[in-house]
Amino acid sequence: MIDLLTGPLAEIAVLGAHCDDIAIGMGGTLLQLAEANPGLRVRAFIGSGAGTPREAEERSALAAFAPEAELHVTVVDLPDGRAPAHWERAKSLLSTFRRSTEPDVVFAPHRGDAHQDHRQLAELVPTEFRDHLVLGYEILKWETDTPQPTLLNPLSPYSAMAKARLLAEHYPSQTAHDWFDDDAFLGLARLRGIQCRAAYAEGFLLEKAIIRFGGDR
Repeated sequence: MIDLLTGPLAEIAVLGAHCDDIAIGMGGTLLQLAEANPGLRVRAFIGSGAGTPREAEERSALAAFAPEAELHVTVVDLPDGRAPAHWERAKSLLSTFRRSTEPDVVFAPHRGDAHQDHRQLAELVPTEFRDHLVLGYEILKWETDTPQPTLLNPLSPYSAMAKARLLAEHYPSQTAHDWFDDDAFLGLARLRGIQCRAAYAEGFLLEKAIIRFGGDR
C-alpha cells in the first residue's frame, strides 16, 4: 500500500446530480479538506433541485461541511431521475460551470453508479475537466452497485461522526428513507476504514491520473 500525500489545495470542484449526493459521497473528506486548507475555494455544482426546498437544504449543508471555505454553489433544475433525457442541456450547464472554476481536484459520482442521473454526470465530467484529477465518490443507496474503490481517504472518528450528524441535521427531507441513517453511513465508512487500516474512510475511484517519473532526456 502506498500513501499519496498531497500539498495544500487552493480550489476544488465538487459535483452531484442531486442535493445530498456530495455530502453522502464525500462529506467527511470535504470536512477534512476545508479544515486542512484555510481559505479553500469550493465550487459546487448540483444538477437538480433549483428553486425547491431541497436547494435550501443543500446550501445549508455545504456551508456546514465546508466551514471557513470560500463556497460558491450552483444548483440547476434538471429533472430528478430524468437527466439522461436532457443530455444536451446537462452538457451545456456543466460547460458553463467548468468555465467558472480551475480546481486542483474534481470530485463527482463514479461511472459505475446504478442511478442514471449519477452515471450521466460521471460520464460528462471528464469531457469538461479533461486535464484534472477526477475522483469518483460512492453514494450509498438501495441498489447493489457498491464499487471497489481504487483510492481511500482515512477519516478520523470525529470527521466520520460529524458527517453522519450533519447529514441528519441538514437533510430532513431524506430521513424517512430506510438507508438514510447513522448506522448505514458509519457502517460503510467503517468498512472502507478497515480496507486502509484506519478507523473510518471514504472510498473513491480514480478516473485518470498523470505520474511523472522524470527522465525528460
